[in-house]
Amino acid sequence: MELSNNPREFYQARVEQILESTLPIQKPNYLSEAMRYSVLGGGKRIRAILVYATGEALEIKAETLDSSAAAIEMLHAYSLVHDDLPCMDDDKLRRGKPTTHIAFTQATAVLAGDALQTSAFEILTKPIDGVCAENQLKILNILAIASGVNGMVKGQAIDLAAVGETISEPELEEMHLNKTGALIKASVLMASYCTDITNSVKADAQRIKLADYAMAIGLAFQVQDDILDIQSDTQTLGKQQGADIAAGKPTYPSIIGMDAAKKKLFNLHEKALNSLKEFGHEADLLREIADFIVKRIA
Repeated sequence: MELSNNPREFYQARVEQILESTLPIQKPNYLSEAMRYSVLGGGKRIRAILVYATGEALEIKAETLDSSAAAIEMLHAYSLVHDDLPCMDDDKLRRGKPTTHIAFTQATAVLAGDALQTSAFEILTKPIDGVCAENQLKILNILAIASGVNGMVKGQAIDLAAVGETISEPELEEMHLNKTGALIKASVLMASYCTDITNSVKADAQRIKLADYAMAIGLAFQVQDDILDIQSDTQTLGKQQGADIAAGKPTYPSIIGMDAAKKKLFNLHEKALNSLKEFGHEADLLREIADFIVKRIA
């Protein structure tokens, strides 16, 4: 693995290598190829980097975090494959290349997404050195809740029902805290359980602060997404610019206005940083990620 002085780039390369080795080509080849196409060679890997950044804040070895980092990226990739389908968001472009159902077929995309979802949980059922059984079960539980009917799937259902409708800001926030925020929060909390320590008052207090941080950046990520959908361009975004507006989806700028959306983004950034006040330099990567999310251009 080529080393980088930039921690985000280092961890991005690390999880890319793990995913590469975890997704071998096997029969039927078209299914394996579709899975690899959906996961590899693109994406910011924010969720995986959050796993490692949380590990740094809690002084957990990267090797102990690898399974959680790979699992969260595979779960995220599955969600994108299914979200892009014609029966969902009907997107043609993802990460600067044709979406999986365009590059392959709709049926293959459904199967690839299904396989990626189950593969994410399969990874987490294998013994993880340095993680006790009780905590490993908790990691599985966190990912299951975040990706299911009380998390990401719930958010997508609200999103589909909101197309062409007028909804309130609290309703929009609920949608995004589930659709986008649930996995981001899971990334942080999964990492916090990558240890053999249980029933720790200090660890529980840290998790509360880390959860507050994750909720703030999860919502900030979507606010910035809504802003970029208007102010950026297709080439920079790697997906169709203006797609949300064209589809009649509610966004922060459309509901509260662009100025208010930018102010909300600033406030969420401040909230995220304030949540980390009790941590020292070991949480600097978490702070950098918060900065990156609000300043990103794609």
